[in-house]
Amino acid sequence: MAEAAQDEPLVAVVPNFSEGRRQDVIDAICAALEVPGAHLVYRQADPDHNRLDCTVLGSPDAVRRSALAGAAKAVELIDMEQHTGSHPRMGAVDVIPFVPIRGITMDETVELARDVARELANTLDLPVYLYDRAALLPERRSLAEVRKGEYEALKEAVARGERLPDLGPHGIGRAGATAVGARKPLIAFNVYLSGTDEAAAKEIARTVRESSGGLPAVRAIGFLVPERGCVTVSMNLVDHEVTGLRAAFEAVKVAAEKRGMTVLSSEIVGLVPQSAIPDRDVTDLRLEGFDGDHQILEQLVSRAEDRPS
Repeated sequence: MAEAAQDEPLVAVVPNFSEGRRQDVIDAICAALEVPGAHLVYRQADPDHNRLDCTVLGSPDAVRRSALAGAAKAVELIDMEQHTGSHPRMGAVDVIPFVPIRGITMDETVELARDVARELANTLDLPVYLYDRAALLPERRSLAEVRKGEYEALKEAVARGERLPDLGPHGIGRAGATAVGARKPLIAFNVYLSGTDEAAAKEIARTVRESSGGLPAVRAIGFLVPERGCVTVSMNLVDHEVTGLRAAFEAVKVAAEKRGMTVLSSEIVGLVPQSAIPDRDVTDLRLEGFDGDHQILEQLVSRAEDRPS
């Protein structure tokens, strides 16, 4: 059975939802993601960010059905007019990236993402933006560009006839809009810094991110986390073999110290490849809440393949 599983295409979908506080809503979304053949291998609800991060593994068809079911439940239960949280967001189901794990090409993963985007637009009447490898417009490869100004600014822009979605209605309702993409595995890495100087956090993010001349393969934003009484530099390490966790951490630490700020802690949101995190990094990087049994990708893939479909 395990040998047969190794021959099957394996895809991850990593949907993020704009809810990290209401346990009943979180549980309902996670239950919806568990469809036959798809395994919810990771979930993290962050009340400060007011965001739920999930990872589902399965065949292309199984993760497609999982993403659609989770999105439908989020649209039913989340009203973006009532949503607040420190993480940038634009929709009830905010982003749905598909990641090829084994036995499937990136081009095939792009087609999977675009099929799901079309179904979200047609069945849930959601405005959908295609990003990263699935983008139809070059400027929409960047999620930050798609989500610029968040739900409120995007709603106003679309009402003016600007920044129109790739698919779905040309109007932003209570469920907001959804970004659907295909990408390589990445590491979502947050570093929390002392103080409440949001402008300084944004400057540090500009210093470390690739688009501003910083570290290669690093995307970063800085923002205030009022619930923690601090700021964060939130990074996506899109190729950890080019720039890894330690290099990103040290760059933020150095830039922070120049501004009289100190590192309080860091966190990995979601999964990480085994090769990206030597044991000593858990201590040296001041990682909080890291659980290798539930966050190291290879362990979860092995566990998922041992489970019955």
